[in-house]
Amino acid sequence: MVNPIIGTKRLTKVLMDGGSGLNIMYVEAIDAMGIDRSRIWLTRAPFQGIMPGKHAIPIGQIDLPVTFRNPSNYRIETLTFEVVGFPPVYHAILGQPYYVKFMAVPNYTYLKLRMPDLCGVITIGTSF
Repeated sequence: MVNPIIGTKRLTKVLMDGGSGLNIMYVEAIDAMGIDRSRIWLTRAPFQGIMPGKHAIPIGQIDLPVTFRNPSNYRIETLTFEVVGFPPVYHAILGQPYYVKFMAVPNYTYLKLRMPDLCGVITIGTSF
């Protein structure tokens, strides 16, 4: 888990899931962040693998800026999230689209994530 800034809020329970093909944001997190639901555009493309044995239909999609930083470097990119309405375990899940956009490389042995920025490389540790 990592703690990026999504939108304007630092979220502390964000799962990095290298096996997921989606970035997921829970509607409860959207509401807690104070983001107007009118920013969510409707989509009804179902996906599976989040809830075992069931298809999930998202509420819609939303574009939000995601920021990773340390004191000397930072990186900001806008990601598209599938907004889902089922009970949250995390604030968000960052999947393969995140890794591609940020050019991030995970190291599962040391629970670290590395990504390039303007000043070099950012190394992010887990938040737990």
